[in-house]
Amino acid sequence: MSSGGGSSVSFAGFLARRLLSGALVLFVVVSLTFLAMRFAPGNPFTTERAIPEAVLHQLQARYNLAGTRGEQYFNYLGSLAHGDLGPSIRYKNRTVGEILAQSLPVSMAIGACAFVIAMTAGIALGSFAAVRHNQAGDRGAMLLSLLGISLPSFVLAPLAILLFGVGLRWFPVAGWGGPRELILPSVCLALPFAASVARLMRTSLLDVLQQDYVRTARAKGVAEGRVVYVHALKVAILPVLAYAGPLAANLMTGSLVVEQIFAIPGIGPFFVNSVLNLDIFLVGGVVLVYSFLLVLFNIVVDVLCAMLDKRIRNT
Repeated sequence: MSSGGGSSVSFAGFLARRLLSGALVLFVVVSLTFLAMRFAPGNPFTTERAIPEAVLHQLQARYNLAGTRGEQYFNYLGSLAHGDLGPSIRYKNRTVGEILAQSLPVSMAIGACAFVIAMTAGIALGSFAAVRHNQAGDRGAMLLSLLGISLPSFVLAPLAILLFGVGLRWFPVAGWGGPRELILPSVCLALPFAASVARLMRTSLLDVLQQDYVRTARAKGVAEGRVVYVHALKVAILPVLAYAGPLAANLMTGSLVVEQIFAIPGIGPFFVNSVLNLDIFLVGGVVLVYSFLLVLFNIVVDVLCAMLDKRIRNT
């Protein structure tokens, strides 16, 4: 009973430390983003043409950008504390929350499909290569992964459009609306990451297969499939899970290149335009969402790793 209670307390403390560190990271990222945008050269209201000083003051007051940088910063934090991400300066009569509500689900849908493809294909390919170490299957799998890493999305996407969209006409070449428009962008976004997962999985599984407990299981006559996919894989997958956190955040916030090539109304084009036009609140909102997802998925990964390996709870 005492060991079980101690384990629960240890896990609760582990989770509390991760949540506190995640909150601190979000605070620092939001603060640095806002201050960096406010101290950047230029003015969000005078990027195209000069305007009268009186009009400029009215605009600054309207968007809570009047006063000192410190006053603006604390006003911004106060708005965030009440769940208000602020209005968009670039897109008139629209709030940052409305823009994110429109574009983020699109990017996350593509990213979620790409994440499933990358993790499933990467783990399968890496495991396949590891159990066939130095054989033809291993070399072929690593050649595929090298090809996937070497082809970035801005090269892979046009090639996929030419082959599967224009040539074979299996998928639409652009647009958004149904499941068929989701497949090609998701695959193009996932393949380079699937190659990275495959190489990471192969290296980790090869290392675990050399451990003493694996050799002992083989010596006792345990079936090779059970040794690999039950005993070894549970430990070998830990580095992949650690990589999955930032990978999920990266994919689910979308890819600018893929969204531009396939004309997808995701968060990427809004983010680029907001940076170019010094749209402080939209930049801050996008960065906050991205950082929140990054922290969230890393905490989830940490919890999963701690469940698989109890030693991690004490770190």
